[in-house]
Amino acid sequence: MRIINNLKSALLSLVFVSFFGCHNSESNNTSLQAPTITIKLVDKSGDFEAVNIEVVDVMIKMDNASEWISLNSNQKVINLLDLTGGVHEVLVDKFPIPIGTLKQIRLVLGNHNTIVLKNNLDVGETHDLKTPSAQQSGLKLKVDAAIEEGFTYDFVIDFDVDKSVIIAGKSGNINLKPVMRVTTAVSSGIIEGSVLPLDEPTVASVIDTKGTSEIKDDEIISAYTNYKGDFALWGVPTGTYNVVLTPVDSNSKYKVTTVSNVEVINGDITIIKPAIKLALKEGTITGKILNENITVTASIMVDGVEVKTNTNQEGVFLLADIPIGVYKITLTPSDESGLAVTTLNNEEVKEDETNNLGDITLSDA
Repeated sequence: MRIINNLKSALLSLVFVSFFGCHNSESNNTSLQAPTITIKLVDKSGDFEAVNIEVVDVMIKMDNASEWISLNSNQKVINLLDLTGGVHEVLVDKFPIPIGTLKQIRLVLGNHNTIVLKNNLDVGETHDLKTPSAQQSGLKLKVDAAIEEGFTYDFVIDFDVDKSVIIAGKSGNINLKPVMRVTTAVSSGIIEGSVLPLDEPTVASVIDTKGTSEIKDDEIISAYTNYKGDFALWGVPTGTYNVVLTPVDSNSKYKVTTVSNVEVINGDITIIKPAIKLALKEGTITGKILNENITVTASIMVDGVEVKTNTNQEGVFLLADIPIGVYKITLTPSDESGLAVTTLNNEEVKEDETNNLGDITLSDA
């Protein structure tokens, strides 16, 4: 695991901005060395084909101004599910703002919000996302950040799709009630990594193992992997964490896998290396050969590789740590025994369970 200290200088570098032409320094209370703001949108994805939101504008409220200030964000439709694996959407790029205390950020959505479901009879069909009337005035996020002259401030809005999309029961409506959190890159860090196998959709989450961070008890920082198996966890406060990888499919042959003691420092990117290999769900096969004074080899094929073990003095064999699945078990006695090879078909291995085949008597060859 290596840490890249490349954010602090970028986020806290001095920026000299000229406002001649586009911006009026008297009307917006800025100066030739005014602070600037960058706002990025990232996503805690959900299990959908697509979730499209129309961003109309991004606005801010300063403590020393009575009106909201538009940051002139370009109106656009964004598929939130594209924002995985470290991908983000820049809503505002180094826009000049007044000094003071930034109280709130307002994300204004339009009416062209849609969703495409998966694992449904109408898979691939686009549905309207019904949105609350509050979106017309904007979805407000509390910030309370001191803005000083000459600095660039980088904010990240994390849109939690899983919590934001509400599928109504009897009405059949699909509602969008946005759940978001905002963080500053300078007062938080990022965890990046990748998961193997690449084609196993997985949710990466952080758990504060030592109670040293500022993550609230009811707040979970998580992200889905993309098609390359990459994930990025934004807005993680300084602290030491477990990164928990949970397969999306509850019937997956892979189990929840944890990487321990991942350290995060404000303003840094922590990259987990090498790629995290998901652990397989496993079980055990055992049985007892009743024929006396012989050695028997019990074997199975796991992904093209033979796994085998010999019986002990009591005639018991144990095939441990076998990935879940259905197997053919081959029981091969020693050559001098005069006994025939026996096969047992369709023996199932379940997670954290032992398939006890019981007492087995081999026949003569």
